[in-house]
Amino acid sequence: MTDDGTSAWTLLVDGVDFGEGPRWHDGRLWYSDFYQRTIYAVTPEGERTAMYTDLPDRPSGLGWMPDGSLLVVFMTTRRLMIDRGDGTLRDHADVSGVAAWHCNDMVVDGNGNAYVGNFGFDLEAQSSFAPADLALVRPDGTVEVAATAMAFPNGSIITPGGDTLIVGQSFGGDYLAFDIADDATLSNRRQWAEIPGTAPDGCALDTDGAIWFSDALGSQVVRVREGGEVTDRVATPAPTFACMLGGDDGRTLFALCAPGSHPDEVADRAAGAIYTMRVEHPHAGRP
Repeated sequence: MTDDGTSAWTLLVDGVDFGEGPRWHDGRLWYSDFYQRTIYAVTPEGERTAMYTDLPDRPSGLGWMPDGSLLVVFMTTRRLMIDRGDGTLRDHADVSGVAAWHCNDMVVDGNGNAYVGNFGFDLEAQSSFAPADLALVRPDGTVEVAATAMAFPNGSIITPGGDTLIVGQSFGGDYLAFDIADDATLSNRRQWAEIPGTAPDGCALDTDGAIWFSDALGSQVVRVREGGEVTDRVATPAPTFACMLGGDDGRTLFALCAPGSHPDEVADRAAGAIYTMRVEHPHAGRP
């Protein structure tokens, strides 16, 4: 399906600077707003609650440990923070030894291992491209390199069986897959799908085994199968940089939109929004 209009979308909330890391959790859509330095949760009816405010860094990727503790990526200081249930974010891991530049998205497995991506270079200053290493943060906060030489590792998913990690390369126009061993290390690196002309950003897996992703190069969400078959391209009301499947039945696709991705375009402007669309196949895997 190709949709060159935006009639499929319903506005959920507006007033967003730059939304990232959307996750469906306990009946609400959680997301980070980089420049408002706030983490929000939104009901399906659009009631938004600020869960963490006045954060000392830009928040990004979100995830939960098996015991319910919240993990949050702090971008510029390249740290992983944790709330163990008292409403306070504390240091969990320092990822700066692996991440060459700002950290970004993250996926957390069923044992509390977190795979954290980073830019690899100063994108905002338009520096020359440099590959990035993917970080593995273990439940005790120790950090190691999970995979090397990646082209801006971004949105990631873990398949329902917990045995495969799939990572979008925003500067590669593709998805890479890895086998996950019992000790959380990765092997058997391979290309899962190539989608030329796109920049895969935030994404979600469905029960049909396909990935919906926000295309950071175009105002669209794209659905792709393993091997590269694109089944759907749906235009969004504005550029989109993250999406997630959720809702009570897992069949609501949330698209986080903003006028652009550079701070000069979006910081303190509240010009972004989150839209929803109903889809055929529900959410699967993690996040």
